[in-house]
Amino acid sequence: MSAGSVEYTGVRELRGPLAVVQGVAGVGYDEYVQVRHDGGIRAGIVVEADRDLAVVQIVEGTAGLTPSDLRMTFTGSPLRIPVGDAWLGRVCDGRGRPVDDGPPISAADTMPVAGAPLNPTWREPPSEPVLTGVSGIDVLTTLVRGQKLPIFSVPGLPHLELATQIAAQAGVGGEPFCVVFAGLDLTHPDVAFVRDALEERAAAGELVLLLNTADAPVLERILTPRIALTVAEDLAFRGGRHVLVVMTDMTSYAEALREVSTARREIPARRAYPGYLYSDLASLYERCGRIKGRSGSVTVLPVLTMPGGDITHPVPDLTGYITEGQVVLSAETAAHGVYPPIDPLASLSRLMRSGAGPGKTRDDHLGLAAQLLAAMARARQVRDLADLVGEAALGETDRRYLAFEERFRTEVLDQGRSEARTLTDSLERAWQAVLTLPRHELTMLPADLLARRG
Repeated sequence: MSAGSVEYTGVRELRGPLAVVQGVAGVGYDEYVQVRHDGGIRAGIVVEADRDLAVVQIVEGTAGLTPSDLRMTFTGSPLRIPVGDAWLGRVCDGRGRPVDDGPPISAADTMPVAGAPLNPTWREPPSEPVLTGVSGIDVLTTLVRGQKLPIFSVPGLPHLELATQIAAQAGVGGEPFCVVFAGLDLTHPDVAFVRDALEERAAAGELVLLLNTADAPVLERILTPRIALTVAEDLAFRGGRHVLVVMTDMTSYAEALREVSTARREIPARRAYPGYLYSDLASLYERCGRIKGRSGSVTVLPVLTMPGGDITHPVPDLTGYITEGQVVLSAETAAHGVYPPIDPLASLSRLMRSGAGPGKTRDDHLGLAAQLLAAMARARQVRDLADLVGEAALGETDRRYLAFEERFRTEVLDQGRSEARTLTDSLERAWQAVLTLPRHELTMLPADLLARRG
């Protein structure tokens, strides 16, 4: 007799979002559970099974429930969702339930939300760019198809605006493309902002929108990124699309994980986060990539805030070990009125050389990016010196570096919140900034490139 044919009523304890059920048999980890009570049905997932005990996470929480009223039915399989093109153009809550007045999403095929590791031997190395229309990213930290590139921010900076702008205007140059946007712990004004900003892409059938609100159950926040990635994997590897998955804010996800871990009375690790935070984040981020012989790709752009601006905080620290670079937003850059406030010297894309340069973007791209970073590093040193001795005491070359820094900040980094720049426009702006410097300082650029610039 299967577990799914039996209703268990032996709920021993309710603890936070957890229910401890005794007297069970044949129950496994990650199994989907139907939780019936006098007010209806809730969803649950087995997070621990030991002999005749099972610990069930109830997605909607346990508020208003009493142990004696609960009846648990274990389905014998993990939580699955329908997959396919029916998701495109839809706006859903964090559990994938439509909030756009449309019908429930249905499809002939389903996939488990937990996903499965991608066999390393199946992976195709990332080699083509995803252009975001944001100069500071496209020129200096080019995003590559199949890459995982996080955005690190400080609370109060416009990371949600940047994530939404990238989702609205990113593309891969005419090939099939779509965006899966997973918003976590959003206020209702944030939800309205995201929906308005992405309305055009949704209407074009190029967007899947999953919006988890701050007043939703904490377990929904843990499910939302997994649902987003499950939908993206199907659209990419069976549908042949290049899919960009934007997830913001992953610090809220980690805090939800910590809250559930505390309810389970697990031994805490750094700053009370669970000891498995690294492996849990990796189980999400590593679902991106490309598969040999298939045309689609999944690229992941997680956005996370650094509590107190501390880049050594467990969430950004562990994320940095898993991912392939980072884009760092700076309060100092924001103080100059620059949007997006990217700190170019703290940002990098470790796969940029695989997705930019000859045959990928432009022949001059990599050399120009290297020269920009070298010049910014020198300009920062000159700025520190000027603060000590005054600009009047600087030499001509040093003053040119300060002029370069200002021009780079205002003409390359700074752009409108709905301004989508072509790569050609971004690179030409970068050239104009670099040519502010004396030619003998441009040591990172080949002589033939400089000669063509006159």
